[in-house]
Formats: sequence, C-alpha cells, structure tokens
Amino acid sequence: MLFLRKLFYITIYTNLLIAMAAMAQCALTYIIFERSINWYIVLVEGTATLLLYNFSLWWSKPKNPKESKFPRTRWIFNHEWVMWMNNGIALLILAYCLWHIHIYSFLFLGFIGLLSLLYGMPLFTFHDRKVGLRQIPGAKIFHIALVWVCSSVVLPYIELANMEVSIEQWVFIALCGLKFIFLIICTLPFDIRDIQQDSYYHLRTLPNMLGERKAKNLTYTLLALHCLLVLAVPYTLFVKIGLILTNVFIFALLKLAVFKTKDHYHYAYLLDGSLVLQFVIVVLCHYLPLPC
Repeated sequence: MLFLRKLFYITIYTNLLIAMAAMAQCALTYIIFERSINWYIVLVEGTATLLLYNFSLWWSKPKNPKESKFPRTRWIFNHEWVMWMNNGIALLILAYCLWHIHIYSFLFLGFIGLLSLLYGMPLFTFHDRKVGLRQIPGAKIFHIALVWVCSSVVLPYIELANMEVSIEQWVFIALCGLKFIFLIICTLPFDIRDIQQDSYYHLRTLPNMLGERKAKNLTYTLLALHCLLVLAVPYTLFVKIGLILTNVFIFALLKLAVFKTKDHYHYAYLLDGSLVLQFVIVVLCHYLPLPC
C-alpha cells in the first residue's frame, strides 16, 4: 500500500499522471467515434502534454524552490534530472510519431501549443498590466477545458478526416460539448482547493469569484447535467454506462475525499486519475456481455 502511495505521488510530481490522462482521453475519442485507435496520435498527445506541463513547471520555478512550502515543488527541483530525462524521452517519441501523422494534424498541434502558451505568457492587457489568460478573471478553467477538447477530440477528428474516414458531425459536436463540461468538472476542484493560494497570487478564478460553497454546488450541478446529456445522446450502451459509472465514481470521490477535508492536498489529483479511469471503464463495459 505504501509503495502504491509513493508511486501515485511520483506520477503526480513528474506529470506522468496528467500525460496518461491526456492519452486516455484521446484514445477514448476513437472508441466513441467507433474507429481504430491511432496510437501515433495518442502518443503525440501524451508526450506533448508532458512536455508542456514540464515547461510550465520550469517557467514558474520559484527563486528558492527547495525551500518552497509545497512538497511537489521541493520534490521536483530536488530531482530535476528526472524532469529532463522525461523530457528527452518524450521528445524522441514525439519526433518519431510526428512523422506518421498528417501535415494538417501537425499544424493543428502547433495551434494547440500556441493556445496552451497563452495560459501563462503575459500577452494581454488587464488593469494596465500585461497578463496571461490565467490572470483574466474566470478565464482559467474555460481555457484549460478548451485546450483539452482541441487536443483530445478535435486533433483525432482532423487526423481521421485527412485519412478520409468520415465521422458524423453530430457525434463530433456532441463529444466536444460533453468533454468540455467533463473537463470543467475535473478542473473546478483544483481551483476550489487553491482558493487561498490563488488569492495570494492575485488570480481571480471562478471559485474565487463565486465562493467555495457555490463553486462546489456548481461542480455537482455540472456532474448531473453531464449525466443527463450522456443519456440524451444516441451513443452505444457500453459508452453510456462507462461515462455514467465514471461520474458516479467522481461524485463519491468529491463527497468522501476531495471536498471533505483540506488536510490531504493531493486528493484532488485523483480527478486526473479519473480521466484515465473513464477510458478503462468504457473499455471494460465494451467487453462485458451487454446488449449494445
């Protein structure tokens, strides 16, 4: 049990968990589209996410990281070689996979990268100072959800279209909407957890603006809305069951752990794990003897 706990923290600290989450969400798109998984696209998604999150860590490196009050920051910069090793491996895999995708997918990936950089780079003027999107009140969570929808849904869709594989437009649009809501659900608890920290850095996130209780209620409301929309769209039965079971798990996770105590800072990262779990549950439901 102790080994699994340490392993979980290492996947958080090294950003491997979020990279696996990105790969899982990308692969899930192919399952919902009822098409074979393109592992080149999935690996591009995972390695690019890892590199982007590691770059964000490096970009926001504090002056004295080893004296930080945050365990994650201390661990990362006490083991900085791990980050650079992961970056090197990810770059090699990314370079190899990029040779196997269509040029339009490659160009769209560049657009996603630029969109991601807008998160922290001071390119916008707000209250007479240059800020990134994360400093614009309420924009942070929607920007993150948009980037993930582009990378995990639109990118596979573009690659399939360039391979002349047709996907019904309503399936694509419905998945974009469902994914956007689901990613807000998985992101809100992080901002609720970080209300005090974000206030210290003068970040006006949605929970800062609404207050903790209203932000929690919004999370539950969006979870219920997501369930209703899943039932409404004509997806296959195994996909519906898998998505709703994941929502039930997230509801229990929020009630019993994430929103219950502030003592365990990393409980919220279980929601990153739920992005992987959603893929696993849908795949398992696919292989169960259900009358789909």
